[in-house]
Amino acid sequence: MAEAEEKEGQQGPPKADSHLGHAQVVDLLVANIIPTTKYFESRFDFLQHQIDQLREGQKHLEETMNRRFEQVDRRFEQVDKRFEQVDKRFEQVDKRLEQIVASIDRLGDKLDHRDLHQRNFTIRMFMISITLSFLGVLGVLLKIFGVV
Repeated sequence: MAEAEEKEGQQGPPKADSHLGHAQVVDLLVANIIPTTKYFESRFDFLQHQIDQLREGQKHLEETMNRRFEQVDRRFEQVDKRFEQVDKRFEQVDKRLEQIVASIDRLGDKLDHRDLHQRNFTIRMFMISITLSFLGVLGVLLKIFGVV
């Protein structure tokens, strides 16, 4: 046992002083090196502030996008109205073309009737001229043969 006491004396200060030194080291670590709850609270507050800013930014972006989409919707409605006007215009043009085709058909019918009438008139005139020519040739022949 004497040896144990000698070793104890050689190893350093008594245990009470050693315990006190360790407590000071722990206090120093806690105070200076290991973050306190206030540090974590401030970090969490900062993160919460950043999250709130992101949410506000998202709301602003959503509002901006909604306004843009409303503008696009209005433009599409204007384009749709314009297409409706163009469709109506084409319908009017189609109706007008149908009227023109009907007019051409009626004019064609009139021309056909007139051509038929004109053809009959031309044939009658041709027959009359042939008859007169034949009578002229017959008169000349009768004169040549001395019948007349």
